Amino acid sequence: MELKSLLIGLEGLKVRGSLDIDIKGIESNSKEIKKDFLFVAIKGFSVDGHNFIEGAIQNGATAVMIEEGCDLKNINIPENVTVIMAKNTREALAITSSNYYGNPSRKFKLIGVTGTKGKTTTTFMIKEILEKAGKKVGLIGTIATYINGRKLKDSDRTTPESLELQRIFSKMAEEGVEVVVMEVSSQSLKLHRVSGCDFDIVVFTNFSEDHISKNEHPDMEDYFQSKLKLFKMCSTGIVNVDDLHGNKIPGLFPESNITTYGIDNFANVLAKDITITNSYVDFKVKIKDKNERVKTGIPGRFSVYNSLAAICVAQKFGIEPEIVKEALSDVRVPGRSELVDNKREIPIMIDYAHSPESLQNILQAVKSYTRGKVISVFGCGGDRDTSKRPVMGEISGKIADYTIITSDNPRTEDPNKIVEQIEEGIKKTKGNYKVVVDRVEAIRKAIKMANKKDIIVLAGKGHEPYQEINGVKHPFDERIIVRDIIEELDNK
Repeated sequence: MELKSLLIGLEGLKVRGSLDIDIKGIESNSKEIKKDFLFVAIKGFSVDGHNFIEGAIQNGATAVMIEEGCDLKNINIPENVTVIMAKNTREALAITSSNYYGNPSRKFKLIGVTGTKGKTTTTFMIKEILEKAGKKVGLIGTIATYINGRKLKDSDRTTPESLELQRIFSKMAEEGVEVVVMEVSSQSLKLHRVSGCDFDIVVFTNFSEDHISKNEHPDMEDYFQSKLKLFKMCSTGIVNVDDLHGNKIPGLFPESNITTYGIDNFANVLAKDITITNSYVDFKVKIKDKNERVKTGIPGRFSVYNSLAAICVAQKFGIEPEIVKEALSDVRVPGRSELVDNKREIPIMIDYAHSPESLQNILQAVKSYTRGKVISVFGCGGDRDTSKRPVMGEISGKIADYTIITSDNPRTEDPNKIVEQIEEGIKKTKGNYKVVVDRVEAIRKAIKMANKKDIIVLAGKGHEPYQEINGVKHPFDERIIVRDIIEELDNK
């Protein structure tokens, strides 16, 4: 593709050299550069891509893009290499990538879901409804990327970098995908990963404190403003008005076509007559001017909100109520309040909760609707923030009826040392607990002590099918482990 065609949509560029050259690829990693590539220099948090310009040229780059304000005094760029100066090379990378792949997001309907919590579950619910309605669907999110029901790859971040994102979009378009639903993180909005994307519908789930750090958001206002960028990219929105910040959005975008949903406040789509048990939720909601009873096997009040968001999307597509109800009844999200079917019919929930806030949220949620005991089984990952370990121990000790402290992904740390640090926190409470370092044995103990009225929460690993010990990832799928333990106990 001609270089000048790659730059369509970018303003304020300064250029030295020819734009009539053929570009065979784009990269922001100098090691991936090949002959006749465009190298885009990104100033990262720890590494500045401008320091690798000469290496990129040696590898074959015939054009380089640099950011305004960079220091080029000590960089030797030959006269035959085209230099483009952009105001923001992250944004420029996103737009040039979209152009390079033929603006693929215009070839299907694109749904973006943002919010502090609920993005993953909501996207899976939307995917399930659309697929039940016969649509070819792509999903991009925290767990994995899917194309037409096939898992393409596991994810290492919520929203891919712009170049990778456009590459995935291109593959989805080639395979005839009609609708793509994706999680859109605040970081991806702030760092322009989704610039150049053509969104048809955007969804806002909720907003609470998270991602406040030097390399993320300096404060809550910056965090919120980053999420609002999605509504500036699309005029059709779906918003949770029970959320304090979500309630402000319709007023902030009066020209947009915004559908609201909620439980407590007036909304276009309102849930009523809610029943929450330790294995499902059901509620009444108006779909196509008729009150319908909707049930989903993901328990918790938050599940009602996620279902409402998905129902709003379904209504935009004109999907029949029976299809919506069947999809929400069938949907399961790997590692997100995921109930494991088992012969003993004990509610056993696998959840990715691996931070103090997420552990508190899931334990409080199950506590509110469980008639029997809440049995918490969790550990903390090694080579990560050690300060959260006693905090999580204290949280589980205060909320759960019984806690089994165990191993998670110890990585290069001694798992015994990790559980000792968790134990420091739980000792501050009056909570009943036991330490069982072997995670399989911990799960076995929980199952032995539980009945149908109780709930076991296996927190921390979620969708991960492995346990990482000393740099080796050993197979460890908690769904399989639960079923094997129950089979073994029942055959004794």
